[in-house]
Amino acid sequence: METIWFVILAVMVAGYVVFDGFDLGVGVVHLYAARTDAERRRVLASIGPVWDGNEVWLLAAGGILFLAFPTVYASSFSGFYLPLMIVLWLLILRAIAIEFRNHLESPIWQPVWDVVFAGSSGLLTILFGAALGNVVRGVPLDAEGVFFLPLWTDWTPGAAPGVLDWYTVLAGLAAFATLTAHGALWVVLKTDEAVRERSRRMFGWAWAALIPLLALMTWATFEIQPHVPERLFSNPAGLILPAVAVTALIAMRWFDGRRRELEAFVASCGFIVFLLLGAVFGLYPFLLPSNVDPALGLSVENAATAPGALRLALYWFVPGFALITVYFWYIYSRLAGKVPAEEAG
Repeated sequence: METIWFVILAVMVAGYVVFDGFDLGVGVVHLYAARTDAERRRVLASIGPVWDGNEVWLLAAGGILFLAFPTVYASSFSGFYLPLMIVLWLLILRAIAIEFRNHLESPIWQPVWDVVFAGSSGLLTILFGAALGNVVRGVPLDAEGVFFLPLWTDWTPGAAPGVLDWYTVLAGLAAFATLTAHGALWVVLKTDEAVRERSRRMFGWAWAALIPLLALMTWATFEIQPHVPERLFSNPAGLILPAVAVTALIAMRWFDGRRRELEAFVASCGFIVFLLLGAVFGLYPFLLPSNVDPALGLSVENAATAPGALRLALYWFVPGFALITVYFWYIYSRLAGKVPAEEAG
């Protein structure tokens, strides 16, 4: 039962990165892809009906963590208190930038909020990538499962690291490139003419940057967290996940080069999902490893709530998740196609 909820948590996180990831990427690319106010309104209209709903996946992941693995929830929210507050404020800034930009017609007001939207979106992608890097690297847990990380120390992933070191910053840059490419493909899918072509160029740049960043991340992960390669190579079936991710990465470029916009975006979704699932498979059974002593890590065995509670919660989760799936299918099917210029406001 604990493993089932571990998988459910991984699916919720992957869902958040796929759905909210593209509108974070839209924030990164829109200053370059859209040059005029009309173009920027059109780009924002492509995510306007869905961006806040996409964040439900993040809330669901937090709720599942609290329900199924309360020890990890308590440890993470205290240990990562400072970066979580930064993430919260960036989410707030991003939301008010979308909502406030059209409240006044001014040559100063709207460009300011466009910059806030782009900056907060870009910083969020980097911080979310750094968060994943912290989980993979491990944190200095004590015997009671407690830790605290400053924002940075000496920038090395040693026994007393900070939230930011060279490894987590590398993870943040990889996440930035991944979600920039993902968001650019969404804009390509939803717009046309000049905006689409500029977005296609940004996708090409992000995709080219992603290749060396992923290679470096793979090497660094194998060096810093030996549990990941040990588990992957001791369970060869798990190698299918990163293999599919690499295939999807190549397919993104192949489909984009042939102007098959929907297939390119779906390939980007597949790349993100299988990359994250590969990382989760490599970390299992740990949810939060210890970089001091592996025995102190929080795993599905020592961090889960009572099996009876997990079983009862599953009975409620299945129909709830089915309703969410139907809702998302309905919304996205209704919003299929290009954003018409006349509806960009």
